[in-house]
Amino acid sequence: MNYEQLFEMQKQLDQHIEEKHDLQQERLIERKILALLVEVGELANETRCFKFWSVKPPAAKETILEEYVDGIHFLLSLGLELDVPEHTSIPTAKTDSTLTNQFLKVYECISHFRTNMSQDTYINMFSQYLILGELLGFSPEDMKQAYMVKNEINFQRQEQGY
Repeated sequence: MNYEQLFEMQKQLDQHIEEKHDLQQERLIERKILALLVEVGELANETRCFKFWSVKPPAAKETILEEYVDGIHFLLSLGLELDVPEHTSIPTAKTDSTLTNQFLKVYECISHFRTNMSQDTYINMFSQYLILGELLGFSPEDMKQAYMVKNEINFQRQEQGY
């Protein structure tokens, strides 16, 4: 998938938020990493893939997709922090990993990125997140469309004092 449009949309949202909250001079990368970790946790919670003690089913696919694209927002934002070229290719590969194992892999990649903020660790982190999306049953087009909808909602929230 081509991410140039999504990076551009994220750049506009980030600039809007930073100007509105007077954050242009602050380094936000640590907060964005923590936000990504929290979003991954919220996503896992909606899938319920780790809740072996519960019989309650996962949330609706639409809810899971909305949570998933919250993570895409922070991944794109972290890429902007690193000046990752917008035309960067993010590879994915088929996996036989379980959802639980893929969530753990994503957490490991985020932790590794935090200690080694290189473009290679960024691409690996993003790649593992995309693989998670595929395991959840989302196509690249599903992800892109849901991102675009949520980006607009995020702009509206900023205007409404979110």
